[in-house]
Amino acid sequence: HRNLQKLSLFGDISILQQHGSISNTYLGKVDPDGKKIKQIQQLFEEILGNSRQLKWLSCGFMLQIVTPTSLSSLSNPIANTMEHLSLLDNHIPGNTTLITAVELERFVNLRSLALDFCDFTAEMARVLADSNHVPLHRLSLLVHSVSIMHKSLDNMPEDENWKALTRNSTNLRVYIMAFDVKSDDMLRILKPSIPLERIHFDSYITCVSGAVVDLISRQYDKFLTHFILMNDVIDMSGFPDLSDNRNEDPLVLLAWRCTRLSLLAVHGYTVWAHNLIAIARLRGSDLKVLEVTEESIDFDQGELADQDVDPVHNLIEQVSLGLGRPWHAVMDIELLSVFTEPTRHFYREMQSFSEGI
Repeated sequence: HRNLQKLSLFGDISILQQHGSISNTYLGKVDPDGKKIKQIQQLFEEILGNSRQLKWLSCGFMLQIVTPTSLSSLSNPIANTMEHLSLLDNHIPGNTTLITAVELERFVNLRSLALDFCDFTAEMARVLADSNHVPLHRLSLLVHSVSIMHKSLDNMPEDENWKALTRNSTNLRVYIMAFDVKSDDMLRILKPSIPLERIHFDSYITCVSGAVVDLISRQYDKFLTHFILMNDVIDMSGFPDLSDNRNEDPLVLLAWRCTRLSLLAVHGYTVWAHNLIAIARLRGSDLKVLEVTEESIDFDQGELADQDVDPVHNLIEQVSLGLGRPWHAVMDIELLSVFTEPTRHFYREMQSFSEGI
């Protein structure tokens, strides 16, 4: 494996999860004394230690395989020439991180990086902004409520850190996936100077607020291309309505302000038919993907009262006209291109996002 150039490992943790968090009982049964995990950790470090040409190291949700000492196995010449690094594991006990800012200093040639948001500190942003570091092109960050609970947001980059980073890395683009994150936390995280190109909200418990969508459309109108809103909250009272008590629907404003928007996918939030038509007209054929599940679409009384017009047929016709191509709602949630287990989706998207430099 001395010739190994790309090592990508993904652990499918969905089988171990209950409502988004991992059950330790399963791990306890499989490896009661932790010997197997130790062996695999050592093997992983041996692979890293013996590598001579590694350019891409990606490790996602391989439970406890990567430890805070794993990267020290990499020789300096390899660390110095590495182009992509992703270390993701939302199953690290306490507040330990897989990489520190000091460790990151060796990786002067990184073009793309993917980390847990709580691990990406102001200090790290400073390291990457240093002139001896090649410009960073892609940064993927996973914001997970479990991680925020165990670690904290106190060390995250402030706006001036983002400004400094984008001065050194003028082509930097950021992809954020937020999982069950409270709106107050999101409003803290979303600094104005983040060159945010893609954002994906996924939730079992906590829904996104109209205020967050509004902030995104105002701050990232020059960059935003992908906006994904997924909600699997089991709530009998119906889906949340972002346009509640607002003159303008936040999703319509997003489509109006974010002129580069090419993908919009929504499930589990109320999307009013007239707003969907407005979105299609605003972005037209530039909106390459518009996916809304049928159960998320609602019609107001006026649309339902008109006896001469079938509201569903009218919606399909008007949206198709707006986009300049045949369109229909997504009938089954599993047919959504973004419908997979969230960590798997993030890992897949992060890989293609990072390769697309």
